Amino acid sequence: MLEDALDRDELYQLVKTVFPVAPLGGSLVVLVDVPDRTVPDNDEWRERRRMANEWAGILRGCSGDLNVDRVDLVAYQNVGSNNADLPAEAYLWNEDAQPDSLEDLYRSGRELSFEKVFHTARLIMAPTEFSTTAPLKVAAAYHGFRAATMPGFSKAMIPALRLDYEEINRRVTLLKNKLDPVTTAEVSFLVDGSESYHMKMDLRHRQAHASGGCFPREGEAGNLPSGETYIVPYEGEVDEASGTSGTLPVQLGEDLVLYEVRANRAVSVTGEGETAAREAELLSREPAYGNIAELGFGVLGDFGLKPIGQILLDEKLGFHIAFGRSDHFGGAVGPADFHSPKAVVHIDRIYIPSTQPRVIVEKIEVKTPDGTTEILMQDGRYTCF
Repeated sequence: MLEDALDRDELYQLVKTVFPVAPLGGSLVVLVDVPDRTVPDNDEWRERRRMANEWAGILRGCSGDLNVDRVDLVAYQNVGSNNADLPAEAYLWNEDAQPDSLEDLYRSGRELSFEKVFHTARLIMAPTEFSTTAPLKVAAAYHGFRAATMPGFSKAMIPALRLDYEEINRRVTLLKNKLDPVTTAEVSFLVDGSESYHMKMDLRHRQAHASGGCFPREGEAGNLPSGETYIVPYEGEVDEASGTSGTLPVQLGEDLVLYEVRANRAVSVTGEGETAAREAELLSREPAYGNIAELGFGVLGDFGLKPIGQILLDEKLGFHIAFGRSDHFGGAVGPADFHSPKAVVHIDRIYIPSTQPRVIVEKIEVKTPDGTTEILMQDGRYTCF
């Protein structure tokens, strides 16, 4: 067995595990994006398209056992940023070689609309360069297909597809059950071993979501590999302002940046070096970037996995907080809140030693309306398993 590749049986079992309830016909789509003059190709992206083409070929031989009518490789022009809306056009790709450019699509692909893709697809696997999680969540809920989004997937993530997903599902479900009745989370951070910062997270009007890498119901979409429970803080869209506030420390490279948060939005930035100035300028130019979009509780770090520099896997290793778009997670901030489609972002800041060694999650304490409190994390480790 190759450590950095799935053989036929492993790929077949993976699809059966990720989509445990067989579809009723339709297509299984392997979805890829391609480079253009604005966003040039890179080695990992090229390898990912090669792998997607190989997966499509293998799965065509399993289509009957998977209860789908056919397996399609569908390609489209990249959208330039994570979680931006997909273009209107896609291309059905049936050549032996993977699509490497827009010219390839125009020459050898068969153009069709994404609406048609979504109408006929029952299952979608999307190993793309830029994340499709947000648009596919929205489209899945409307069209009824199921999707596993795999942005930035690489060979280094193959071991994460071989984990004990039964235990992973147990943990993320346990976290969901603990978070659902919660109205407030108090998160305390310790920076450089001496400075303390605190965030109050308003979790009213929200339900948590358990993402264990399995999608048994129509209309579901989420990341693969997976292993997290996430919840969107209340963003003030009901009838009163959000109570999310405090100072959020984030280590970016070597520099520490402090975001002052009021009513669930970062309103100012201070900190070290050019990094803080760059973040302040970005926040000023794009206020929706400052939306606190997610509290994420990743569990895969407890299974021995290490970060590889790709958000798809790294965010599942431990606690993380995201900025930007939230509508795909059940929140209120979507593409219309940004100045342009290419400005739409959902950016995770991951609080584990290898990504933010200067910042430790000292404690996460949650509270229910009746005053019951529970500590979910202490000194960077879960206390609830």
